[in-house]
Amino acid sequence: MKSTARFSLRVAALTLLVGMIALPAFAGSHKNRIKEPIKEPQDVTRQCLKCHMDEAKDFMKSSHWRWSLEQKIDGKTVEMGKGNALNNYCTSVAGNEKFCSKCHAGYGMTDFKTYDFNNAENIDCLVCHDTTGNYAKDTNTAGYPTARAMDRLLMVAQNVGKPNRDNCGQCHFFGGGGDAIKHGDLDSTMSYPDKNLYVHMDLEGNDFSCIECHQTEDHMITGNSLGVSPGGKTHFDCTECHESDVHPESRLNAHVDTVACQTCHIPTFAKEKATKVWWDWSKAGEERQFDEKDEHGHHTYVKKKGEMKYDMNIVPTYKWYNGTGGAYLRGAKIDEDEVVKIAYPLGDMKDNDAKIYPFKVMAGKQIYDTKYKNLITAKLANEGGYWKDFDWDKAARLGSKASGLPYSGKYGFAETIMYWRINHMVAPKEQALSCLDCHGDNGRMDWKELGYKGDPMSNPKWARSN
Repeated sequence: MKSTARFSLRVAALTLLVGMIALPAFAGSHKNRIKEPIKEPQDVTRQCLKCHMDEAKDFMKSSHWRWSLEQKIDGKTVEMGKGNALNNYCTSVAGNEKFCSKCHAGYGMTDFKTYDFNNAENIDCLVCHDTTGNYAKDTNTAGYPTARAMDRLLMVAQNVGKPNRDNCGQCHFFGGGGDAIKHGDLDSTMSYPDKNLYVHMDLEGNDFSCIECHQTEDHMITGNSLGVSPGGKTHFDCTECHESDVHPESRLNAHVDTVACQTCHIPTFAKEKATKVWWDWSKAGEERQFDEKDEHGHHTYVKKKGEMKYDMNIVPTYKWYNGTGGAYLRGAKIDEDEVVKIAYPLGDMKDNDAKIYPFKVMAGKQIYDTKYKNLITAKLANEGGYWKDFDWDKAARLGSKASGLPYSGKYGFAETIMYWRINHMVAPKEQALSCLDCHGDNGRMDWKELGYKGDPMSNPKWARSN
């Protein structure tokens, strides 16, 4: 009897131990948690909310959901984000929400001003948490899934997990209208990169996911884009993983006070796919040959978009950056005789918080009001949009109404520029810049543009002293 009792006790203990080991896996499984019927994507969200209402409340405070972030720009505290920022790609969300909200982590946004950001049932959990590769948002449907994804919602929802590179890449690889178009250091090749493309994400090496660096607390994702959050404060540095004195050579470590890690360790960007560097909207609407293509296979002219230029394996532009940026704020007056800076880094040689960082420069021409002197938020997509009617006056009128800007009825095209900070596509250490890549007669640095009297290697007195 005693041996039987001992055996039973051991079995019970073993069962408890196995249960404890298996519990996390079972707790994370959604096979028996998400059930039919699912007739619309919100049916999935409603089931998610039964267990994850607190997470939903956290997420609804994030800029990924609200498309807005309270931040300081030019000394003013403003609400700015994707919802009201301008750029020199497709210019503005205003009036184009149905098209642009393919990259909103929610459903049903057709008007940014009236969208109910307090309705948790419209959160799109799957766009970030799909692990099957079967979920995608459709184009021009206010953020709703493709027909193929709709047919697979149950399977997708039952197999959710932590965000992977493809989840983030659905929007961040394809921003600006296509693969590699916007950022230059983010494109579809980063889904499965090798060491030469990106040493941190190398499939046979570190194999990092995005959230390895962009760590998240309460659904607040670290990192801020200069394009929409120049005053954001959730930056992170390489030194969160690497020591600041990481180099065996003290001379290299001495550079760390002045030069960002990215400057030396990302010698070029747009390594495998060309990125857009020029977009001239003033040329749109002309009857020209559509099949004009460059050496990268991109159209250099499209009637509804105008003239465009692309480049690949680009040596970055180098600027001082102190962690904050400036931006053109919607409705602000421009100087027609100057290139309008839409987003740009702040800092200079005298700023001890600033370092030299690499940037992509995006330039172009876009529509502005010649009387009120502000950039216009033109309506491009759908009824009345320029892509439908090729009528700039109508597009300007409808887009201005959507954003609440006045419109005089008179328009022209202003030259604009944006700076995009380069953080990704870190090369293996063997490919990092060496001394003569920056210094000497053929160095890549424009020392005078950076505020130096000349190359500080040729005269140490010209170097910045902290």
